[in-house]
Amino acid sequence: MAALVELAPAKVNLTLAVLGRRADGYHLLDSLVVFAGVADRLTLAPGPALSLKVRGETAAQAGPLDDNLVLKAARALAGEVPGLKLGRFTLEKRLPVAAGLGGGSSDAAAALRLLAKANRFRIAGAPVAKIAPMIGADVPVCVDPRPRRMRGIGEVLSAPLGMPKLAAVMVNPGVAVPTRDVFMKLGLKPGGPVRRAAPARALPRGVAGFVEYLSKHGNDLQAPAIEVQPVVARVLADIRESKDCLLARMSGSGATCFGIFASPRAASVAARSLSAAQPKWWVRATTLG
Repeated sequence: MAALVELAPAKVNLTLAVLGRRADGYHLLDSLVVFAGVADRLTLAPGPALSLKVRGETAAQAGPLDDNLVLKAARALAGEVPGLKLGRFTLEKRLPVAAGLGGGSSDAAAALRLLAKANRFRIAGAPVAKIAPMIGADVPVCVDPRPRRMRGIGEVLSAPLGMPKLAAVMVNPGVAVPTRDVFMKLGLKPGGPVRRAAPARALPRGVAGFVEYLSKHGNDLQAPAIEVQPVVARVLADIRESKDCLLARMSGSGATCFGIFASPRAASVAARSLSAAQPKWWVRATTLG
């Protein structure tokens, strides 16, 4: 069988509400999740043995191979599907690591899609649905990367949502913002009170209405992330001050931030300007949707 290829797009939390904390310590979330036009690239050459090679511009930050979620996903699926055909994975890392973009989770989801293709079964079937949340909280939403509302600890997903394509710039300043530290700043006690989620409503289809909607629903982790790494505030300010920026926000627990722009051209101009001013930052013009 010829080599198979899947993209693993960056996951972006357009909104993120932390509603409470379960008795077991897990935080309860309500988030509007979309996917960007920038992605890692995963290739599978089917064969009898499982292996992984990581390369690309952010490969050095990807950590030990044994800890990679691609291998974890493949081994977990093999445990559920007797006789699963595996093979050689090659991961080209393009996304920043530990950056609030769900890169590792998206890589794992891409691995599951590739294995489903190689073994000719449906990605929506029971084996994948069972193991995806065991690999990581963000993996279920990344399995079929389309806009969705994600709730619970990541396991409760809406049907795909209709929304406008958004011209955007994504910026990562190259600093670590440990997720655990950010959540600790919230100070929510296990088993404490839980807020009600916002009512589920159809999303505005026009860009102006959609941005107005986003302006009313923020990211509860943005302020604590700024406490952990103040440079996040600088990133947001620089994006916000760019011409034709409609909204600037942090994704997930950081440190990657994004700006929504009036047009793809405006996003490209802003990305070039931000890159020139901060050449050590990771900056990409893209689309969200």
